[in-house]
Amino acid sequence: MPGIRAIFWDVGGVLLTNAWDRTQRLAALEHFRLDEEEFHDRHEMVVSSFERGKITLDEYLDRTVFYRTRPFTRDAFRDFMYSLSQPFPEVLEFAQALSNSDKYFMGTINNESRELNYYRIEKYGLRKIFRLFVSSCFVGFRKPEKDIYRLALEATQIPAEECCFVDDRSLNLECAAKLGMQTVEMQTVDELREQLAKLGVSP
Repeated sequence: MPGIRAIFWDVGGVLLTNAWDRTQRLAALEHFRLDEEEFHDRHEMVVSSFERGKITLDEYLDRTVFYRTRPFTRDAFRDFMYSLSQPFPEVLEFAQALSNSDKYFMGTINNESRELNYYRIEKYGLRKIFRLFVSSCFVGFRKPEKDIYRLALEATQIPAEECCFVDDRSLNLECAAKLGMQTVEMQTVDELREQLAKLGVSP
């Protein structure tokens, strides 16, 4: 088997906490005392457009929160959304070490809205680790759609069997594997190191 030349990483759930997944949404609903069912129905109608970059964060908030008068400001809600993003320092450190080795092309493949994606890239110094960000908000595809993986492969021009994808969700990994990529399911940083080492990957 040829060696691994490129490693693609999910961001939320692997390098950082999720940006705006169910746990984060519930925290915001509780903090701002919003009706969960009402918000969920509206969120589901626009989340695809939001994560594909078809609507802005302000437009998303218009449709899910600020379609009526609220006792809190848009800035307060937005700031709370951003505050929910936290790093996984050990994983970031490991990814940085792999990047610093200059042995691997490092990129991300993730589903995120544009404003949160930019914030997280900047806040946690991801540009120092990764050369390419294949984010749903930039490319218009979302995992587990095969086109987002295909685009990452075509952009790097590295054969699928020489690429590894790290994600914390099995469905996303299954779709990558069907295209011929090696896959690792994220659980702990120690298991991640071990699984990558089996593929010959080390800093």
